[in-house]
Amino acid sequence: MTPELQAQHDRTDAFMAEITQQITMHQFDTTDQVLLKRMVEEGFSDTRGVMRLRFAETLGQIGEPATPVLLEAVSSHPNEVVRRASAKTLTLIGDPTAVPTLLHAFLNDPDQVVRSSSVGALARTGEVSVPPLLDILASETADQTTKGHAAWALAFIGAEATEYLTPALNSDSLDVRCAVIGAIVKVVQDQPSEKLLNILISALTDPEPTIRNDVAAGMAQINSPETIPHLILACRDSDVDVRKAAVSSLGKVGDESALETMRSLLNDDENVVRVLAKVAISQLEQRLADDDWD
Repeated sequence: MTPELQAQHDRTDAFMAEITQQITMHQFDTTDQVLLKRMVEEGFSDTRGVMRLRFAETLGQIGEPATPVLLEAVSSHPNEVVRRASAKTLTLIGDPTAVPTLLHAFLNDPDQVVRSSSVGALARTGEVSVPPLLDILASETADQTTKGHAAWALAFIGAEATEYLTPALNSDSLDVRCAVIGAIVKVVQDQPSEKLLNILISALTDPEPTIRNDVAAGMAQINSPETIPHLILACRDSDVDVRKAAVSSLGKVGDESALETMRSLLNDDENVVRVLAKVAISQLEQRLADDDWD
C-alpha cells in the first residue's frame, strides 16, 4: 500500500469514527446535506469494500434525509463505484421519492452493476414502482435483460402490487402478462389467496401457450391440492412445453389421482415428455410410499 493510500484510509477511518460518535451521542445532524454528501463522496470512494459497507449501513440508518445526496450521486457521479454504492444504499432506505432517478439509472447507466442495483432499489420502494415497471415490460425498445430485471422486481414487490396485477393480465404485451403471472405465483406462494389462485387456474386455459406453460410451472411452487385436477388436464395440452411443465409439477405436488394421466404420458409423441413423465411418476410414487409411514 502506498503512503498516499494509507493516509486516505486513515482520514476515512477518522471520519467514520467521528460520525459514529455523533450518532452515539445523538448529536448527528441529519439535515446537514454537506455532511451527508461528504459521507457519500469520501465513504463510497474508499477502496475498501468493508468501509464502503459501513458508510452504506450508516446512511441506511439515517434514512430518507440521505436520499437527496444519494440520488445526486446515482445520477451524476463520475465514479461508478460511488454510483453503485449509492444505489445499493437506496435499497436499504426504500424511499418512494427515489423512483424517477432510479428508473433513469436502471435504463440508462452505462454500468451493469449500477443498473442492477437500481432495479433492486426500485423493488424495495414497493407499490409506487409497479406502474413504471409494467411500462418497461410493455416497451418495444427495452431489451430482454432489462425486462427480466423488471419482472424480477415486480415479483419481489409481490403483494403490494396486487391491485395492478389482475388488470395487467389483460395487457396486449406478452412480456407484461408473463411477468404478472410470475408475480401472482410469488404472492400466492407467500400469502395464499383463493382469488389469485383461481386467476392462475383460469390462466391454464389461456390461448397463449407461454402463459399456460408459466402457470403450469408455477403450480409446483404453490403446492396447493386445488391445482391438481387442473394440472392433470394440462397434461393433455396441445403444446409440448405445457405438458412438460404440467407433468413436472405433478411430480412435485400431485396425488394418487394424477397417476393414471401421468402414466398415459409414457406414450406421449414427444420423447422429452415421456422422460419427464417417468421421473415425475417415480417422484410421486416415492412420496406416496413415504406418506404411508406417517
